[in-house]
Amino acid sequence: MRAIVIGSGVGGLSAAIRLAAMGLEVLVLEKLGGPGGRASVHQAQGFTFDMGPTVITVPLFLEDLFATRPGDPRLYPDFPEEEGLAHTERYVKLVPLDPFYRLHFPDGTHFDYKNDPEHLQREVARLAPEDLEGYRRFEAHARALFQKGFLELGFTHFGSILDLLRVAPDLLRLDAVRPLFSLVSRYFQNPKTRQIFSFESLLIGGNPLAVPALYAMIHFVERRWGVHFAMGGTGALVRGLLRKLEELGGKVRFHAPVRRILTKNRRAVGVVLEDGERLEADLVVSNADYVHTYGELLHPEDRFWHADWRLRRTRLSMSLFVAYFGFRARGDEGERLRHHNVLLSHRYEGLLKDIFQKKILPEDFAHYLHLPTLTDPSLAPPGHHAAYTLVPVPHNGSGLDWGKIGPGYLEKALRYLDERGLLPGLMDRLVYTHYITPDYFQWTLNSHLGNAFGPEPVLWQTASFRPKNRSEDVRGLYLVGQSYQPGAGLPSVMMSAKMTARLIAHDLGLERMPKSLQEGLA
Repeated sequence: MRAIVIGSGVGGLSAAIRLAAMGLEVLVLEKLGGPGGRASVHQAQGFTFDMGPTVITVPLFLEDLFATRPGDPRLYPDFPEEEGLAHTERYVKLVPLDPFYRLHFPDGTHFDYKNDPEHLQREVARLAPEDLEGYRRFEAHARALFQKGFLELGFTHFGSILDLLRVAPDLLRLDAVRPLFSLVSRYFQNPKTRQIFSFESLLIGGNPLAVPALYAMIHFVERRWGVHFAMGGTGALVRGLLRKLEELGGKVRFHAPVRRILTKNRRAVGVVLEDGERLEADLVVSNADYVHTYGELLHPEDRFWHADWRLRRTRLSMSLFVAYFGFRARGDEGERLRHHNVLLSHRYEGLLKDIFQKKILPEDFAHYLHLPTLTDPSLAPPGHHAAYTLVPVPHNGSGLDWGKIGPGYLEKALRYLDERGLLPGLMDRLVYTHYITPDYFQWTLNSHLGNAFGPEPVLWQTASFRPKNRSEDVRGLYLVGQSYQPGAGLPSVMMSAKMTARLIAHDLGLERMPKSLQEGLA
């Protein structure tokens, strides 16, 4: 049987690997000239920049993926036994980061976030001693949410509202549905600690003021398995996934944008490329954006559950402005900065409301600053650093003209790093700059309105309410990646791939399911 996968993002490649291990003939079609999708690489003047995700958590999922072999797609269990990273190391080298992040506040104080309970308590006591007891209670609550939301329900495919109703009592008991920032504010009084323990939902496109408190579990996802970096950048990880797929017999075609998913009697039977070429398949897996997949790749007559009215009502995540820059090193960058840095503003709630609700461009900034050459100097020429700084901005529903705004915003963002004293003298040390805006996400990555993370993970777009991994409209059409269940972030898209592969195996009769899962997959 032949499977076509649309898109070579991490989710698409992960699904393709498992399908190839199941024995399917797999062809991945990629619009761009190289693999990765959002995890593409930009290279210029000796600098290497990861264009997208850089925070690697749950390396266990990568080990599970790289351990697949012909006839063994490793669809079960959810969390295989941890036996090191021997298979992963054949393809890419992961190194743990300590700390995970350094959070910087405008008054010059900072917070180092790592997996050390005593260290975290010392950091809280140093920054906000009045919140130390609150942190201990928050930690216990976040641990319970992690146990239920990630370890027990993480791989659940919510195929209907009944699936959600079965677990709703437990989630209500854990106070998992109130807004995350509201939950955090119960335990912390200091504005700084409220930001520290709620910002992480932004890494998956979620507004801390609106996402369910269930996402407090991210605190323990990171603490349980750590935060890692792929030497050579996330691009090296993508190349490893591509190599694994090819070893299993899968193929990838680049410069192959898909124009339409072909159907016959409401069943996917192949695709048509932009140049008119038709490719037949027994099933199609889309790693593309949700609104793009249903709104652009399928005929309207093939859509009932995902008609235009529903696509228009989808609440999309914010977008990003990302500045990539190479600069001459002074040798003291590691004194102030770490590999991952979060730069918080004087405002927090107001800034989030500007971006997510008002959809205006704030005058102030919140940055995520990535400085990977502190860990891997090979990403820049000798005596230089490669970095990017990421600024959350509204998606293109805002009406902002990035063709006019972009150049000035680039200078403003970089000058901010200089004037705030994090990279003093940066403007005089710059040797290369490049940037992307919401237009890149919309027109290059085919993300509707330039959203960066798919549907925003608010309560009514979570679990059973999030687009499903098996299409309700077209048989033989499956979905994978950040737009679908369970959501955005590298661990989630790898989970999504495993969930989608299980559904396909079930539908094709290629895998015997544990009895406990048969009902949910049926």
